[in-house]
Amino acid sequence: MAPGRLPARLALACCLLLLGGSAVLGSHGTPRGPWEEEQGPVAEGVPWGRVKYEAVKKHLRAVGALSKQYWQYLVCKMWQEECEEKKEEKSRPRPGWTLPLVGQNYLEIFSAWYCSFGKCCETGDCRIVNNITGLEADLNGQLHGQHLAKEVIVRAVREFLQNPQPEKPLVLSFHGWSGTGKNFVARMLTSHLYRDGMKSECVRLFISLFHFPHHKYLDLYKAQLKKQISETLEVCKQSLFIFDEAEKLHFSLLDAIKPFVARYDNKGQMDYRRSIFLFLSNLGGNTINEVALDFWRAGQAREEISMEFLEQRLWLELQEPAENGYARSNLLKENLIDFFVPFLPLEYHHVKLCARDAFLARGLPYTEAALDEVARMMVFVPKEEKLFSAQGCKSVSQRINYFLP
Repeated sequence: MAPGRLPARLALACCLLLLGGSAVLGSHGTPRGPWEEEQGPVAEGVPWGRVKYEAVKKHLRAVGALSKQYWQYLVCKMWQEECEEKKEEKSRPRPGWTLPLVGQNYLEIFSAWYCSFGKCCETGDCRIVNNITGLEADLNGQLHGQHLAKEVIVRAVREFLQNPQPEKPLVLSFHGWSGTGKNFVARMLTSHLYRDGMKSECVRLFISLFHFPHHKYLDLYKAQLKKQISETLEVCKQSLFIFDEAEKLHFSLLDAIKPFVARYDNKGQMDYRRSIFLFLSNLGGNTINEVALDFWRAGQAREEISMEFLEQRLWLELQEPAENGYARSNLLKENLIDFFVPFLPLEYHHVKLCARDAFLARGLPYTEAALDEVARMMVFVPKEEKLFSAQGCKSVSQRINYFLP
């Protein structure tokens, strides 16, 4: 038994006597006296008090034995490997014993509650939460200036998770300048799909220049990447793979991912359709910014920018034969990316909102003057209009250190 489980099991054991005791209670919670059971004829000359004493002893032994049965049932529910060990040892319940239905119901509730605090199965699937309502609320409250990203991400993820048999994994490609919220949304999505967030064994993060820095080792990287994706899929039917700085991935690495994002053909391979792939890239940032600037110059609100108009412009830029893996990979050629999600450049008032969130996250008071001062620390472009923050909201949380006592 793992050392960490011992305190938890000692804490659980105290509930079992209560559960076992319920076996000798009536339907309304009143104790059933031993005289209400079928005791058979009482031997003549035996004192009635002695009969009651022996019957009580019998029921106390029954409660203890029943609690043991509950314990074995709980072990099988929450720590399957030890249940298997007991089966191998041919450890069986006493003949004629069954757990009362009420007690089983209590244990179902209790084991579900316990699983919410710790891993209780062999796969990470028991800690999947898929809280789309919470995701939508947090996107609305914490992601600023990104009406298109909010709409596309919530709709795409909700429809994908509600589909009982998707044809392929969900593939989202986030595009925009640094600091506009791509990594922020990826972490938020992770925390609302998995109880353990980025620490979940169902989540894998790959950073291009960190995990795949040298092109001379591409064959090794491809083999490792396929192995890591396969191992994660074996553990979790619903897996999440994040590729940061995707524009710096060699096209052969993107093609190595292709078999895991293509349509499922059900030919003896593992079922990967419940996976989600996120690609985070700065590609297309200039095109997105040009569209936003054109709308501003025309006196139109950025919220009037439509997904159809921007996605077409973004697609054309990604197709250009530049030094990026996207243009040369089969992910684009075979239309395996489901949604290109644009992240618009952030304006002055968006930066102020990010500063406000940073103050609140650290429990610090703030004033409008302080928020303005943080925003003025950022560099804004273009040179004439000074409309968009060149760094988005990146480094805002560090800048509020100037206001600490």
